[in-house]
Amino acid sequence: MSTSRSSKMTGLLNHRLRLTLADTRTMSGQMLAFDKHMNLVLSDCEEFRTIKAKSNAESKQIKRSLGLVILRGECVVSISVDGPPPAQQRARQVAGPGVARPAGRGMPVQPPGMPPVGLAGPVRGMGGPAASMMMPGAPAIAAGPVSFARPHGMPMPGAPQGFRPPMPPPGFRPPMPPPGMGPPGMGPPGFPPQPPAGFQPPYPRPPHGPPS
Repeated sequence: MSTSRSSKMTGLLNHRLRLTLADTRTMSGQMLAFDKHMNLVLSDCEEFRTIKAKSNAESKQIKRSLGLVILRGECVVSISVDGPPPAQQRARQVAGPGVARPAGRGMPVQPPGMPPVGLAGPVRGMGGPAASMMMPGAPAIAAGPVSFARPHGMPMPGAPQGFRPPMPPPGFRPPMPPPGMGPPGMGPPGFPPQPPAGFQPPYPRPPHGPPS
């Protein structure tokens, strides 16, 4: 498509056009878009077909509403303007004195140079490192190792001084293990007993045989 033809078609956007096709049909609709192959997109399209009756010489025109239609450019024979764009389309084409501003979906718009909401770091009071620690080159802050084991003889946290856990009542016996399980410290039946705590196996001695 040449530049002049493209500029003419651009000026016909949103106009109501009447097109004649190669099979003698006529299409009337509002042109929404076109391409370099003259393929057209029409909205509110109507088709007019002329049929000649066999009995009498009078012809009959049949009208059919198609809606949104895409026409191949190779089928179009002629194009003529059938009407101007709708009033709403003409109002949109006229620029007003308004100012364009970004609008979010219920979220405040940050000033220029500030990160969007949700990308500036963790929310205050919801945990996470401080903003100063996230800056490049910030000194690393590392805490010492923390031991979670309570030393032997140390009372439980919150217990009064001299507190000792209560002893089981007289005659108390621990519950018996389920069938097939041995007592505490013993394996299931058929397995050798477990060694006591702190047991270390001796190192194997080299065999003393006769010199070869």
